[in-house]
Amino acid sequence: MGSLEKKVELFCEVFPKLSDFEKEDWEENFLVEFTHDSTSIEGNTLTLIETKMILADKIVPTETTLRELDEVRGHAEAWQFVKDCVKRHVPLTEGIIKDIHERVVPARGIGGIYRNIPVHIRGARHVPPNPRKVWEAMKDFAYRMEHDDFADPLEKAAWLHAEFVRMHPFQDGNGRTARLLMNYHLLAQGFPPTSIKLKNRGAYFAALEEYSVGGRLTSFLQLLQQNMERELEAFFTMYSLHMDVPELQRKRPELAALAMSYREQETAKY
Repeated sequence: MGSLEKKVELFCEVFPKLSDFEKEDWEENFLVEFTHDSTSIEGNTLTLIETKMILADKIVPTETTLRELDEVRGHAEAWQFVKDCVKRHVPLTEGIIKDIHERVVPARGIGGIYRNIPVHIRGARHVPPNPRKVWEAMKDFAYRMEHDDFADPLEKAAWLHAEFVRMHPFQDGNGRTARLLMNYHLLAQGFPPTSIKLKNRGAYFAALEEYSVGGRLTSFLQLLQQNMERELEAFFTMYSLHMDVPELQRKRPELAALAMSYREQETAKY
């Protein structure tokens, strides 16, 4: 139902028209789901409900370990930092990456500091660069981040994520940081953020391995596109009645038909 590009454009038309309460509700739900997905992918055992208790209700579930609590709170703080930076039009730089990582791994003494030890990714064929090469690799990454051309924002977001994971510049927290960098770029380019789902962990790791070993980004880019498609479909299903089709017909006729299809889909349920 419509190209991904048109769905993103429709999202950008609809989201600003939501009430403050609806925007806050959507953003809080995304925060909880993104934090749960991103930390769970790395082995955090807190459930989605427990993550919501910590972030939204400010309640720490019994038997929560300090490490898992720090991971959830740190990720939430890092995501807020990302949103604040994008809102202030702060470009994504090597320094900002270190600032994000410092929030991802609070109280560990390794935040924002490049690793000086070898690391191995469990179950992967790819071996990240020798620690002596990390500093130079990150300088090259920062240069390419600023100067390389990409077909579209989603492709660059996929590359930022996959290349950062390939380098694994930090001792811990690389995956969580990579997913935050991906969304930093998406937000900065006017795209909605996206969350790699825990249930897609196998395909996600396989796609990253394909890039790290063979330099092929196709599988990861496709996974990212499919992920965003699903999230946009869920958003439109929830907020289809907020679509002002007559206004779109006047301003953006190419989006009006797409909006109408979602309206009709939803009203047909009643």
